[in-house]
Amino acid sequence: MIKFEPLLKQTLWGGSKIIPFKHLDAQLENVGESWEISGVSGNETIVANGQYKGMSLNQLVRELKGSLVGEENYQRFGDEFPLLIKFIDACQDLSIQVHPTDEIAHRQGKSRGKTEMWYTLESAPGAQLYNGLKQQITPEQYKEMVADDTITDALARYEVKEGDVFFIPAGRIHAIGAGCFVAEIQQTSDVTYRIYDFKRKDKNGNYRELHTQLASESIDYTVLDNYRTDYEPVKNEGTQVVTCPYFTTAVYDLDEPMTLDYSELDSFVILIAVKGGGQLISEGEEMSFQMGDTVLLPATTKEVKVEGTVKFLETYV
Repeated sequence: MIKFEPLLKQTLWGGSKIIPFKHLDAQLENVGESWEISGVSGNETIVANGQYKGMSLNQLVRELKGSLVGEENYQRFGDEFPLLIKFIDACQDLSIQVHPTDEIAHRQGKSRGKTEMWYTLESAPGAQLYNGLKQQITPEQYKEMVADDTITDALARYEVKEGDVFFIPAGRIHAIGAGCFVAEIQQTSDVTYRIYDFKRKDKNGNYRELHTQLASESIDYTVLDNYRTDYEPVKNEGTQVVTCPYFTTAVYDLDEPMTLDYSELDSFVILIAVKGGGQLISEGEEMSFQMGDTVLLPATTKEVKVEGTVKFLETYV
C-alpha cells in the first residue's frame, strides 16, 4: 500500500479547500490542484512511505513493472503509469476545454488523448459546471460561436451536489465552474485544447491562447439528453459508476468492515478517500485512510480490509 507526496499547484483560479481537505500543514494560498498520483513527465509524484520512499512513480514502474501495474497493463503502457489522479478546487470558472481521442491525438502529433471523470466533493452552494452539448451545432457554427462569445449557449450546464459523477470521454466539451470541488481520474495525458476563456486577460494584459482549430477537429458533436452519470449508491457495497477502456471506477460508502478481493484482478488499484476515515489492512500491514488520502495498491495485492466510516472511490485499469 503506497502513498505519495501530493504535488500542490497554485493557480490564479485556485481556492482554499484542498489543504484542509487533505489535513496538510501548509501555508499556501490559491491551491487549485493536488496531483495525487502522477507519472506525467516533470510532474512525477514521489513515494511517501515504505521501502520505496523517495522514489518517483516512474522509477517505481520501471522497477516493479507488471507486479505494480498488472502484466497486461505493462504490455499496453510500458513504463508509463496509465492514470493521473487529482483534486481540483476552482474559485473561478475554468476555461472551456476539450481533449482529443487517442486516434485524433496521434494524427495531431500527440502521444495520446484524454478521457476522464469527475466525482464532485463538497462544493459551494449553487456551483455549476459544463459538460457536453445541449444543441446540435456544426464545426462552422462552433467557430462562429467562439468568435462571438456565445459558445456557452450551446453547452449543457449542471448545478452540482456532493456525490455527482460526470464522465468526460475524449471529445466532450467541458468546464469546471466557480465553487466546484472535484476528484478527477484521467488518462495520463496533458493534451488540452482551450476553446473559450471568457475573454479574461492574464496579469500582463494578454488573452490566453485558444486552440480553436485543433479543438474543432477533436469535438464529438453528438448531443445527449443527460451528461450526469445517474447511480444509486448502496451502503456497504461497491457501486460501479464508470467503466471504459481506460479505467473502471466504483463508489463505496462503508460504516462496517469490508474486505475487497482483488485476487482475480490483473491491475493496480487506486483508493481515494472522499469522506470520513478508517484503516486499510493488507497482508499484515495497516495504514490510516482518511478523507483526502489516495493510496496505490500494487497488482500483486490479493485483498484489502477496510475498517471505519469512510466513503471512497476505487479505480483500476
